[in-house]
Amino acid sequence: MSVSDPGDRPRSASGGRVAVLGGGLIGRSWTALFLAAGKSVAVHDPDPATEARVKETVEAAWPVLTALGLARTEAAEAELVVCDDPRAAVEGAEFVQESIPERIALKHELYRIIEPALGADTVVASSASGLTLGELQGGWRRPTRFVLGHPFNPPHLIPLVEVMGNERTGPGVVERARRFYESVGKVTIEVRREVPGHVANRLQAALWREAIHLVNEGVATVRDIDTAVSSGPGLRWAVMGPTELFHLGGDDGGLATFCARYGDSFNRWWDDLGRPRLDEATVARLVEGLSSAGDPDGIRGLAARRDSLLTAVVAATHGHPAASASASRRTEDDT
Repeated sequence: MSVSDPGDRPRSASGGRVAVLGGGLIGRSWTALFLAAGKSVAVHDPDPATEARVKETVEAAWPVLTALGLARTEAAEAELVVCDDPRAAVEGAEFVQESIPERIALKHELYRIIEPALGADTVVASSASGLTLGELQGGWRRPTRFVLGHPFNPPHLIPLVEVMGNERTGPGVVERARRFYESVGKVTIEVRREVPGHVANRLQAALWREAIHLVNEGVATVRDIDTAVSSGPGLRWAVMGPTELFHLGGDDGGLATFCARYGDSFNRWWDDLGRPRLDEATVARLVEGLSSAGDPDGIRGLAARRDSLLTAVVAATHGHPAASASASRRTEDDT
């Protein structure tokens, strides 16, 4: 369905309206999550196949959302519209999630178009991972209600959202964004200083850099290195972060004892870490390392297996993400 009149958009039972700008992989996943949370969702993307692709994603995601306790309503097409005009999508929205391709000129042009159509209290968040908040703000006359809201793929399944504002962000806007995300089942952190890649991307980039170095040096195969992570520290990281885990590694003495015992070892390892580049030869080596084991199900089959396993992990470690996030934030507020 395609509409141009914002009055045609549905009203959800909860009264919440959300706009999703961009109907790619991330935007479609966000849409499924917002619909499950009982929001009415208006999606804008110029691709004529957007409506069919969004509906396919929502249908595929619904069992996962139900299993995690995030599907608060029946999946209803009446709560979803696809708009030709981004201004029609954002009018009346309480929250706008922008997930268009990461080309700065394209994003700036979209912001220029939608800014006059936004409500006085509407918060706009960008899913951008490779662009910084400062770069994105260049597309706004007044970026006071614009924040970074970076998810992890797939957003309907992985709880984390990194939220960031700066000196140009209005008072309380970051907190409003965090509360909104938590209300739809997400777990948020605040990025307090601008760095390329934010927080979680930098952490996974550091690990991948060393994984690639080990492949290039012939220490282990791509498959064995992936197995070393998924069957080793990756299991622990699903439960706690690295610093807290090493705190437990110090026994009764905690982190101070751990550092005293293993500090020299870590310093030696850090000094020996590699600095590979994703050049043509390295990419070819990585691709060959994955394809050598074969994957009879292809990308979609692999993604389905990932989602099935992640559903079990998220259910076991987070329960209902919204409840976990709210409890965590209450603890922070009390300290």
